[in-house]
Amino acid sequence: MFKDSKQTQSKTTLIARRMFMLTGLKLAVFLGIVGRLFYLQISENIKYRSLSDKNRLREWKLPPQRGIIEDFFGKKIAGNTQLFQLHMTPEDVPNFEELFFRLSKLINFNERQRRSLLKKIKKRKPWEPVIISDNLTWSEFSKLNLFLHEMQGIKPVVAVTRKYSQDGSFSHLIGYVSDVSQSDLENSEFLRKVHVPGLKTGKTGLEKSLNELMVGEVGYQRYEVNAYGKRVKELKFLQGTTGKNLRTTLDMDIQKFANKSLKDKSGSICVMDIYTGDMIAMVSSPTFDPNKFVHGITSKDWQNLLNDDKKPLINKSIAGLYPPGSTIKPIVALSALENDVVSPNTTVECKGEIELYGHKYHCWKEKGHGFLRLREAIKQSCDIYFYEVARRLGVDRLAVTANKFGLGNKVFNILNEERTGLVPTTKWKSKNIGKGWVIGETLLAGIGQGYFQTTPIQLCLMTSQLANGGYKIKPRIIDDKNALEPVILAWKEEFVYRNKNKSDFNTTSSQTADPPINIGSNLVKLYRNPENVKFILDAQFGATNEPMGTSYRSRHVKSDYIFAGKTGTSQLRTITKEERELKLKQKDLPYKRRDHALFTAFAPYKNPRYAFSVVIEHGGTGSSAAAPIAKRVIKRVIDRHQLRKKYQQDLFQEV
Repeated sequence: MFKDSKQTQSKTTLIARRMFMLTGLKLAVFLGIVGRLFYLQISENIKYRSLSDKNRLREWKLPPQRGIIEDFFGKKIAGNTQLFQLHMTPEDVPNFEELFFRLSKLINFNERQRRSLLKKIKKRKPWEPVIISDNLTWSEFSKLNLFLHEMQGIKPVVAVTRKYSQDGSFSHLIGYVSDVSQSDLENSEFLRKVHVPGLKTGKTGLEKSLNELMVGEVGYQRYEVNAYGKRVKELKFLQGTTGKNLRTTLDMDIQKFANKSLKDKSGSICVMDIYTGDMIAMVSSPTFDPNKFVHGITSKDWQNLLNDDKKPLINKSIAGLYPPGSTIKPIVALSALENDVVSPNTTVECKGEIELYGHKYHCWKEKGHGFLRLREAIKQSCDIYFYEVARRLGVDRLAVTANKFGLGNKVFNILNEERTGLVPTTKWKSKNIGKGWVIGETLLAGIGQGYFQTTPIQLCLMTSQLANGGYKIKPRIIDDKNALEPVILAWKEEFVYRNKNKSDFNTTSSQTADPPINIGSNLVKLYRNPENVKFILDAQFGATNEPMGTSYRSRHVKSDYIFAGKTGTSQLRTITKEERELKLKQKDLPYKRRDHALFTAFAPYKNPRYAFSVVIEHGGTGSSAAAPIAKRVIKRVIDRHQLRKKYQQDLFQEV
């Protein structure tokens, strides 16, 4: 009995102990739950509320609409057009392979695109949207929207994309846009701030140089989805700010006409207002279709462009380097006159060749020009005469004048592709080549050969600053009236003076427009004696409009179109004695061995307003290849002048 009582007591104690432990365990679990709830509800409230909202809310950043680019008359050069895209947020996709399989049935989505997309996903954070397709058709876009509820993590988007002129007239100058690359992001703080899927950035030309102005500000779309990811309600929509529209100084009509004039030739045409510095046209040929780059150029098209011998990707107007040839002779003559080493009456005999310091130097005219004075030497482009002028002048004094008139320096500050060229000096050779200058190099510099390297736009600027009477101008591509006001004020008295002192024009007169008086403080003289500039312009008139002139065959006989110019030929190699004896013509040589053809001009001669430069790569001679093209472009520009004047009648006062 006692024993049973003891056993019962022991069992009771055991049960009590177990109940206590169970109660303690329940209390611990309860406290754990309470603590966890406190942690979730209080400490982690913001985090989990955000996650909850994320399951219910979606936000898509919208790429901004890029500003458009117009010509001087407001015609669209680079604009925007609607397109359809497909975006995907990787973390919202439950099964990639299933999604890819569904997409392959609805849109053009192949294995190569699948692999490319997976690479993109690995490089991005899971919540960062990626673009599956950048250019859907309307049919594909409609199908996707119909079955959207069956595919989580994707979103069809109506966006805008860049659209360029199909003929490629502006391709080099305007440039093109394409997808933002990883390299772009690494090198641009601006792009890192504004980057969203679908954003295009400028890669070349004005599109690149003025990219930050044209991009605009990012917008976004916020909406609510159900448990299946289907959109049920738009909560907020913020349209991004459109980028700045840019108005250029270019004339679309002239630009297209110049591009067409070059046809399949490799080269450049530049047209500039000699007073304002406005670029009327700047064409590089051959061109390319910039639209192919917007959504990613194919490997085949890219290789075709790279392998083309005529280098269609290079903007030859600002990045093509050419010896100026005889187009430099007006500057050589002006420098010699300004430094009093020759006079207009200085006479030199040309016998076709001359031997100096043991070397023979030839004139382009085999039998020579006979006795010539300076004007005739410019007119007939006598090499022997200019060898002598260069010998007396020296390369360093020539370089000073050449630099003043725009050679050897970048013309613009906004085009990244532009090259400086080279005006050689004794100091330059010593520093860069480590050798002393020799007299033969001076002679070659006198006819624009040897180390001399210029761009077509530099030649156009040189001609502009000669044609306006010898005054410095600042070339412009972007039309900004505020920036132009000081220039206009400075030139007003110039126009008044010219209109009061014009004489009747005839084909034997010298330049009729006298240099300005009281011109204002904003104009910088590039000359010492204005009569020297007038002499050079008159000599170029002879080169184009008088018999024996090198561009006489390309002259205009109608007074409204009369122009003055200077031909040039850039020799790419030394002509051998054997070749001279064979009297080989340029057309008999392989294309790559032919000389470059150049021509510079200003028009109309009676009252100049525009300067021109034409470069035809491997075209032969300036008189046969470049001058005839310039003749057509000059007529077109003059015909368009009154229309342009109408837009600027509040800027200039002309009779």
